[in-house]
Amino acid sequence: MTPLVDVMLVLVVIFIITAPLLVSAVKVDLPKADGAAALEAPKFIAITLDRSGQVYVDDRPLDAQAVSAALRHAAERQPDTEVRLRADAAVPYGRVVEVMGQAHLAGLHRIGFVADATVAAH
Repeated sequence: MTPLVDVMLVLVVIFIITAPLLVSAVKVDLPKADGAAALEAPKFIAITLDRSGQVYVDDRPLDAQAVSAALRHAAERQPDTEVRLRADAAVPYGRVVEVMGQAHLAGLHRIGFVADATVAAH
């Protein structure tokens, strides 16, 4: 009985190793097309809120009206532009929500929050 189990385990290992190779081993000669260009990286606009609440758009300090204008301009150029929002930990949540509201009013609905990665202690 033991030799039969050994043979079966070897066959299972061989199957586990070769199964993924069978799926990706298919070679296909794809047709050429003008519109089949590689996808570009998504466009984004970087907004930073410093400790004092000053808003920076792409590292330029702007007032509230200029921020709204910059966000509207980005939305007009490309509606699916992502807003990458970086806010100092000391900035009140209400201030962050104000900037998010400006982005939504401008037509930008994809907002990503940028944070530093921390290592959790176990």
